[in-house]
Amino acid sequence: MSDTTTTQETARKRDPSTAGPGAVYTLGMIGAAVYYWRHSAGGSEHAKALGKALVWPAFVVYDLLGHLSEG
Repeated sequence: MSDTTTTQETARKRDPSTAGPGAVYTLGMIGAAVYYWRHSAGGSEHAKALGKALVWPAFVVYDLLGHLSEG
């Protein structure tokens, strides 16, 4: 590996702007987990709640597209 590649990789790792999308997704996932957990009755529904929390952006996009098509 050349010195240029190593320098670029190090600069990318230290760049705080690269953490933004991951942080937003993580906070959203935590919020979705709390929301879905509180609205589930128990047992297997809690497991479904955690699964839904992992894919919450899909639910958001689906609902947004549904609202856009109505108008």
